[in-house]
Amino acid sequence: MAASSASSPSIFFIFVCILLILIVPVAPKNETDFKPMQELKKLKRIRSHLKKINKPPIKTIQSPDGDLIDCVLSHLQPAFDHPKLKGQKPLELPLERPKGHNSSDENIDTFQLWDCPKGTVPIRRTNEDDVLRASSLKRFGRKVIRRVRRDTASGGHEHAVAFVNGDQYYGAKASINVWTPAVTDPYEFSLSQLWVISGSFGNDLNTVEAGWQVSPELYGDGYPRFFTYWTTDAYQTTGCYNLLCSGFVQTNNRIAIGAAISPRSSYKGKQFDIAIMIWKDPKHGHWWLQFGSGLLIGYWPSFLFSHLQRHASMIQFGGEIVNSRSRGYHTSTQMGSGHFADEGFGKASYFRNLKVVDWDNSLLPLTNLHLLADHPNCYDIKAGKNNVWGDYIYYGGPGRNARCQ
Repeated sequence: MAASSASSPSIFFIFVCILLILIVPVAPKNETDFKPMQELKKLKRIRSHLKKINKPPIKTIQSPDGDLIDCVLSHLQPAFDHPKLKGQKPLELPLERPKGHNSSDENIDTFQLWDCPKGTVPIRRTNEDDVLRASSLKRFGRKVIRRVRRDTASGGHEHAVAFVNGDQYYGAKASINVWTPAVTDPYEFSLSQLWVISGSFGNDLNTVEAGWQVSPELYGDGYPRFFTYWTTDAYQTTGCYNLLCSGFVQTNNRIAIGAAISPRSSYKGKQFDIAIMIWKDPKHGHWWLQFGSGLLIGYWPSFLFSHLQRHASMIQFGGEIVNSRSRGYHTSTQMGSGHFADEGFGKASYFRNLKVVDWDNSLLPLTNLHLLADHPNCYDIKAGKNNVWGDYIYYGGPGRNARCQ
């Protein structure tokens, strides 16, 4: 009996301790991180930014994939927020295209065409969720710093590209096979594009870029989308995707940059590609973008750049992915079709009819083409040439596999 009565207070004490543990509220691990006033200020900044880039439309179109496409008066588009463009209007279309340009084998079947009134441009509307997916408001709509291929130290970015350098280039052209590569992490992407590059690979790097990309972070889905980009300081503080800042001036009233491309290629099935040409207008010096069979999309004003005010020193064609290793091993994000170059037509992704523009505004075949795959067990590339496709490349891969860990 003595032993039983002595243990009762101990049992009662243990019971009270357990009860206190259960009823005393424990602060959430991240409670100190949640600061309502800061969150409200952040939301206010985001809404202010959206008001700046989403211009008042005269017409809005709902796209089949869920986008809202605003028809905005051309002189009110974001480009004209730039101090050097305020109060101006888009330039007249250049009369002269590069010599040797042949649009007979090109089409615009692989794109959504919008019926925006004359004098307006179609712009994909940005919403709060688009901005909140970015690492910060400052980095929204921008690429990660130092992404152009120079050597194998790519900081999570992996490439399979063909390039020419060692000369003065005034543009480039290619037809790019369109696929829907799987992107397995929301902060990774897969793109296929051409780069027009000048300057060193330090802080003064200038680029204009165009192609297609799958980017869940930027667009919130897994569709391949037509995109543009520019920078004049190696992606640090200048430039942006599409029309998400003042820079690129759109002139076309039918194509929305950032819109989904459809239909897409299928494995062992029908193949679709988009033709893209970028060239420097000899008269005014601006860099113009053409899509498909002669559709001019718009231009990057020459005053945006330092080195590209004169010419480019390198042209690149190919694919790029981000490998975040978020699961501790190589990503399964695909490049191109998700299949290696050796599989060839209908299975591997391609670029065909690769050309550059020379000082005389003439389209020329490539000379001294270099190939670079910095992780060839994950993504690779091969080149060829024939009478129908001219210079071409096959490229891509599945990412993680038995030889890519």
